[in-house]
Amino acid sequence: MAFLQIPAWSPTSRAPAHPMLSRPIAASSHLSPSKPSLPNFRNWVSNFRSKSLNVALSSALTLGLSLTGVGFAEAKVGVNKPELLPIEFTPVIDIAGFLSDGQEKRLAQEIADIEKDTGFKLRVLAQNYPDTPGLAIKDFWQVDDRTIVFVADPTFGNILNFNVGASVDLDIPRSFWSRLAGKYGNMFYWKEKGEDASVEAAVMAISNCLREPVGPNNCSEVK
Repeated sequence: MAFLQIPAWSPTSRAPAHPMLSRPIAASSHLSPSKPSLPNFRNWVSNFRSKSLNVALSSALTLGLSLTGVGFAEAKVGVNKPELLPIEFTPVIDIAGFLSDGQEKRLAQEIADIEKDTGFKLRVLAQNYPDTPGLAIKDFWQVDDRTIVFVADPTFGNILNFNVGASVDLDIPRSFWSRLAGKYGNMFYWKEKGEDASVEAAVMAISNCLREPVGPNNCSEVK
């Protein structure tokens, strides 16, 4: 799973650019690159993605890596607190207490509908760093290339932070995430409307975007 980091955000819009996967070149006594076997290449790609995912999640889910472009990657260290996870599965985890029970249920239903209709998985974590399960989210949510991890944390001003899987990144323009963060994540919005309003508005905007036909103009507006 690739995670994006957008300079202006920058997360979450397709967030940061995916690492470029280049064909590994084996050393040769003939001084010419040898072509790796397909199985070896696939193993290399799999290992590369696995390592990238671990690094991204360990920092991104604790707001060490953000797609909002706030630039606090160096300011945070990875957190792994599985004890903060709920006992039963839920696509919405509100450690910070931003949402009411009714709001959590509505968001969970919307997320279930999104997954059923589009095949993409949206997961929402509301936190106040360092009070977060952090990397433990990876296994709990089975994060993969079709997963959008939405971290709502007001620590650095903009409350909307996103980590976007590689498959999602192919369909959703990166500019969408930065515009989404700019519209509903800015400090003026969530301080006036409330953190819960920012979270709900972002989820609905993502839902609308994912349901649009893929094309040159999809997700051009944050609704």
